[in-house]
Amino acid sequence: MANQKMKTKRAAAKRFKVTGSGKLVRNKANKSHILTKKTTKRKRKLRRATLVDDTNVKTMKKIMPYV
Repeated sequence: MANQKMKTKRAAAKRFKVTGSGKLVRNKANKSHILTKKTTKRKRKLRRATLVDDTNVKTMKKIMPYV
């Protein structure tokens, strides 16, 4: 009997994408509400995606084995 496949955590799969070189990309936090007190420059920078920090990549790859 074959081993079972690991399940992907769907919440993580929806939030992270993998680049062509295998790095993980995420969106920045603090862009959903209480936007009036944040400067336009700050909100503009929050729009951009950023790479996941190296300390978290191992965990993210474990919960998303096939992404």
